[in-house]
Parts: sequence; structure tokens; C-alpha cells
Amino acid sequence: MIERYSREEMKNNWTIQAKYDAWLKVEKSAVKAWNKLGLVPDEDCQKIVDNAAFSVEKIDEIEKVTRHDVIAFLTSVADSLGEESRWVHYGMTSSDCIDTAVALQMRDSLEIIIEDVKMVMNSLERRAKEHKMTLMVGRSHGIHGEPITFGLVLAIWYDEMKRNLKNLEQTMEVISVGQISGAMGNFAHAPMELEEYVCKDLGLKPAPVSNQVIQRDRYANLMNALALLASTSEKIAVAIRHYQRTEVYEVEEFFAKGQKGSSAMPHKRNPILTENITGLCRMIRSYAMPAMENVALWHERDISHSSVERFILPDGFITTDFMLHRLNSVIDKMVVYPENMMKNLNLTGGLVFSQRVLLELPLKGVSREDAYKIVQRNAMKVWADIQQGKSALNSDGESLYLEYLLEDEELGSKLSEEEIRACFDYSYYTKNIDNIFKRVF
Repeated sequence: MIERYSREEMKNNWTIQAKYDAWLKVEKSAVKAWNKLGLVPDEDCQKIVDNAAFSVEKIDEIEKVTRHDVIAFLTSVADSLGEESRWVHYGMTSSDCIDTAVALQMRDSLEIIIEDVKMVMNSLERRAKEHKMTLMVGRSHGIHGEPITFGLVLAIWYDEMKRNLKNLEQTMEVISVGQISGAMGNFAHAPMELEEYVCKDLGLKPAPVSNQVIQRDRYANLMNALALLASTSEKIAVAIRHYQRTEVYEVEEFFAKGQKGSSAMPHKRNPILTENITGLCRMIRSYAMPAMENVALWHERDISHSSVERFILPDGFITTDFMLHRLNSVIDKMVVYPENMMKNLNLTGGLVFSQRVLLELPLKGVSREDAYKIVQRNAMKVWADIQQGKSALNSDGESLYLEYLLEDEELGSKLSEEEIRACFDYSYYTKNIDNIFKRVF
């Protein structure tokens, strides 16, 4: 079942109304700053703060003539005021208003993303502790390696998500800056104190230096942070998709009563949510490149960045927010099959214990090269049996690999039967899980 996502907060941050609301907030803050500096009379300042407003429809009409969105906005605002309108945008350039306002939108949106990441981390921690000792096979190159636990897999995802959280929190510092520095950033028409007053009022820091725009490496930092977050999220989604494969079937997305998997094949239970997450993460990552290309603008500014940002900022934030809620739902509701994990762990007839045997032989004075030959030649017998469809367990219910090792005379001359059997103990592989969890959580 595709869960219903109804959260409106992120979407509302990026509407046309929200954009102009942020612009007006910056303009009012500048008027208040000029008032503190003694330029704007108290009465005029109060009128602007109380009465300044705009009409989106009116702005659209004016912009058809002016072909300049900020001028159209300021004209609409002036229509809501009297003579005091002359103080609005005084000593400012368009980007002073726009970039400072966008900083507010990015800051508020990133706060939501940070809370989303914490939500996902909480679900990962809960599921990791639930399956801390749930045995499964670890894989490298898609091939069975050694026993691990599903809790360890989830702990790794949690730890990586924690790094994303730290990265996003550092990014918050990078993007939360404003500017009221004038047309070329030289403060020729407005004192530096004005910028300091405005930024403090808005909860931002003044950019240490700017030209006509806030420098776009800050935006690139943001989009790369979201891209890296998307890569981690896709990593989790792809793993779950693999675990749900019929041949594996260790974990499955929740499948609701009445849900349908295929229009043609009624039996299908497809990993549609994690596939969707994978696609969304590709889109989020795609926004990082144009953000980096926006860093190089002509001289003090051009507007090649503007059209890009009208796409990547709202789409990047809204898509990331949606994706993280979907990912959290998958993690929260995913069905885990410990029996199938154990079945797959035994699929190769005990081969997962080969290194354990290998490491015992040097302790008995056998060279690593000779030890490897002994362990590998018996492992190859098991692979041959598996290729022929032979059961992973012999008639006594013991693994094929253990049977062959016990029959090997050279190995028997170095290790007793008890020592060989001890190598097939699963608890050997889980003895440090508690300590790993203490590190992570």
C-alpha cells in the first residue's frame, strides 16, 4: 500500500505566496533598521510595519510590463502604503531582498529535513535493537561471507544517517546568512550596521563579504548535503529491495490487505516503495550538479543561477521531505523473516565458517599457505555438491562442510574433532555485537 503523505509544511515554504511573504519580511526588517539608525521616522516605520502588503495577482500584472519581479513586488507593496512607501527598499538592491529571503526559506526547510532525519534514525535504532541478535548471512560481491546479524546491518544504516545529520547541521550554519550590502556589495548606500540589524532581526548572520549576491557555494553546499543524504537513503532502499527478492526473501515491505502487486500476476508482492525511493534519490542527486555550476557567475553577479534555483530549491526540499517520510514508513513497517535468514545462512552447507577453521591452523604451527589449501579444497567439494543440487545438510543433519573437514586426515592431525566442531558455533560471530551497539547508540 502506498502510504498517504499529507504534510503541508514543506510545500507551503515554497509557494509563490511564501516567496513574497519572505521578501516583505526582509523589506520590513530593513525599514526597522533604518528607523534605528535615525533615517526613517517612527510614524512612517510603524505604518510600513503595520500596513505593508502585496497582491500576488497584482504583482503578476505589473511584471508583464516591467519584466522585473522585484520592481513589480515593490510597486504592489507601495500601493498598500502612502508617502511612507519611499522608505521601502531604500539603499538596497534586488538580491539584498531575494537572497536574504531565500536564506529564510532554506533555513526553515532545512529544519524540517533535520527533523525528518532524526525520525528515520529513531526508526532505525528501534529496529536495530529489535534485531540485534537476529542471525543472517553477510555478503560481499553478492556472495555469502560470514554470519552477521540484521541488527548490525541496521546499526550501520543508523550510523551513516547520523553522519548525514551532522552534515546537515553544519550546512545550516553555511546557508543561514543574509546581506544588505547594496548593488555591488560595497555598502556605499547603506551602512554595515543596517545589515547587522536586519540579520539579527531575522535570525541570520551577516555574510562576511558579498558582492551583489550571497555566494553560491553556500547553495551548492546545501544541495550536496541533500544529495549525500539521498545516496544513503538509496543505499537502504536498494538493500531492502535485494532482501525482498524471491530467492532471498529475508525482509519485505509491508503488504496491506487488499493491496495488489501486478495487473497480470495476482501473486506478486513488489518492493514498490523502495523502488520509488530509489528513483526519488536519483532526482535529488541530480540537483547537486547545477548548484555547483551556479557558483561561477560573471563578475559581481549575473542571473544564470536564478532559473536553476527556482527548480532545485523547492523541488530538492519537497522531494527530500517526501522521500524521507516514505523511507521511514518502510523501515517502521518492514516485515523481517528470521527463519528465512537462518535458512539462507545454512544454504552453503557451512562454508561461512571457513575463515574460522583457517585461523585455527596457524595456532597449531601450520603455515597460512598450507592452512588455506586444506580449508579451500574441502570448501570446493561443497561448492561442487551445491552445483549438483545436493542438500546442504548430510543425513545426520550436519553441514556438508563439517562432514568433509572431519574426514580430512591432514586437518585431523592438527585439530581434534571437538576443535573442528567448535568452529561452527554461531555465538563466536555475535560476541561483540553488544559492544558495537554501545559504540553506535
